[in-house]
Amino acid sequence: MFEIVAFYLFSFLTITMFCITVYVNNALYALSALAAGMIFISAFFFLLDADFLGVVQITVYTGAIMALYAFGMMFFDSLTVVKEKIKNPRLVFLLSGLIALIIVIIFVSPIITTNIQAQYPVHPSWGNIQDIGIVLFTKYLIPFELAAVMLLVAMIGGIILAGKKMDVSYSLLSEDEINKLEKTNLIQDNNKDKK
Repeated sequence: MFEIVAFYLFSFLTITMFCITVYVNNALYALSALAAGMIFISAFFFLLDADFLGVVQITVYTGAIMALYAFGMMFFDSLTVVKEKIKNPRLVFLLSGLIALIIVIIFVSPIITTNIQAQYPVHPSWGNIQDIGIVLFTKYLIPFELAAVMLLVAMIGGIILAGKKMDVSYSLLSEDEINKLEKTNLIQDNNKDKK
């Protein structure tokens, strides 16, 4: 009984957070809701007694979203309102319908078919944590390390780009003010080059 109530509760919370992510205009609110949705997804792993995958879900995905949150705060003006221009709404409707149909097929197919078996069953003595570690640090060691290096380079690049001072938010200025500001910056850059 507890599992059913927890499943429906976390399902509702997860879907709500991801709907907030999609429909909100503010980038920082969207990233906060995305992080909350990833944390609620980890609850499903804990309900299935896959504690290791639940902890990995929290640390890896939520940590990645927090890094994305930092990039969002550094690069985006969170006060701007995004106005979307959909050029072909019929195509968007058709693609949305196809995606919804694929999702329904994915969720209904395990119910219809009864002969589904796990390719790598869980060892009853120690679980699958040891198996994941062996595969990750033998077969997938180089991609794992390359991903770590790429994330480090992206973080350093983001810090360098964020270190450049931006005195004025361009979204709050009119086009004339932006042109004047760019001209003064060009004049200042040319004077620095001459010196």
